[in-house]
Amino acid sequence: MSDFFNRTLSRGAQAQREQTILRNVYLWMTMGLLITAGVAWAVIQGGYYRYIYSGMTYLFLMLGELALVMYLSRNIFRMSTGAAVASFTGYSALNGLTLSFIFLVYTKSDITSAFLASAVMFGVVSFWATVTKRDMSGWGHYLFMGLIGLLVAGLINMFFYNSLFATIYSYIGVLLFTALAAYDTQQIKRMSDEVSRQVDEASYVKLSILGALKLYLDFINMFLFVLRIFGRRN
Repeated sequence: MSDFFNRTLSRGAQAQREQTILRNVYLWMTMGLLITAGVAWAVIQGGYYRYIYSGMTYLFLMLGELALVMYLSRNIFRMSTGAAVASFTGYSALNGLTLSFIFLVYTKSDITSAFLASAVMFGVVSFWATVTKRDMSGWGHYLFMGLIGLLVAGLINMFFYNSLFATIYSYIGVLLFTALAAYDTQQIKRMSDEVSRQVDEASYVKLSILGALKLYLDFINMFLFVLRIFGRRN
């Protein structure tokens, strides 16, 4: 009898996992965004930005952020669950340090408006990606090439700044990361549908964190491009 109840509970837990794995990704993503926003606000309120944006500190933080996100993306399945959680949390906090400058450059009302607009856009496109019958798996190559092109265009505009080019560049950035949000959402949903029955709890958490990291990056970049378009500088 006890075996019967154990099997029933196990099947119930597995069914619950299958229903909530994408929601778990969104929960991790939301937690990351809250950490980033909280750290950024604390930096400004405490005046710590004076230390971040002086000397080489900001450059070291940016390099550390890049190294951490690359390490987490490539090695998450070789890490312990605790290390994966700590790395994602640390990356979110580090991103809060490097993004705190937006409170110095833009008004608080414009930051709030850009965040809400980005949240609505992200929510709509992410929901669409989970319900549409359209297969977006073929988008990956083109989106990657678009990211490379966006990076190169951004570097060129740093040295040869043009306001019209900067505006067009920002609109393209919004479109690109909106498409990436749809693509990543569908890939995450497909992955969860295919492997959720086979993974153990540790792998389940790591898959959730990895998916959250992708959507977190899509949202942050979408938000920054929206802010560049509509934000008024202080």
